[in-house]
Amino acid sequence: MKASELRPGMGVMMDNKLCICVKSVHVTPGNLRAFVQAKLRGVKDGIMFEKRLRSTEDIEQAFLDRREMQYLYADQTGLVLMDNVTFDQFTVPLDMVEDAVKFLKPDTNITALLHDGNVVSIELPKVVELKVTETAPQPKGATATNQLKDAELETGLHTRVPPFIEVGEIVRVSTEDGSYLARAK
Repeated sequence: MKASELRPGMGVMMDNKLCICVKSVHVTPGNLRAFVQAKLRGVKDGIMFEKRLRSTEDIEQAFLDRREMQYLYADQTGLVLMDNVTFDQFTVPLDMVEDAVKFLKPDTNITALLHDGNVVSIELPKVVELKVTETAPQPKGATATNQLKDAELETGLHTRVPPFIEVGEIVRVSTEDGSYLARAK
């Protein structure tokens, strides 16, 4: 495949090792040739590195098995996931999933990427619903629409919410940047 087709979540062979694309930006400077700036994570060592590729450069795609799995719990060894079809359990190291733990409640369905029977990465849903456990009360006379206040959610995630949100309410949060989207229905 061409480097310009590289997308986050794809598996590629780079420098003879399996890597997962974390971020890919196609850049077209005015007087230079277009290129792709890719941020990759090595599967075996977990090291993140950046690579600049020509847009027309061929890269070898590694085919990953995508499976629906259920997040069960986290412990000191990592996240424990269960395959929804075979009921096999997999442990994913915490350093591989980084901040994804703050978006996951037990029994949340996620997509796991497998290579040779091992989980190499996970994909979160675009939006998750979490309960507000701590936030300041709404100040009197706060009628401006663009005011936000700090809130802590049930998984330990900190975000900013509108002043009318109170403790105990369930809110929808984006997993891309952790921002408040709306109240849950």
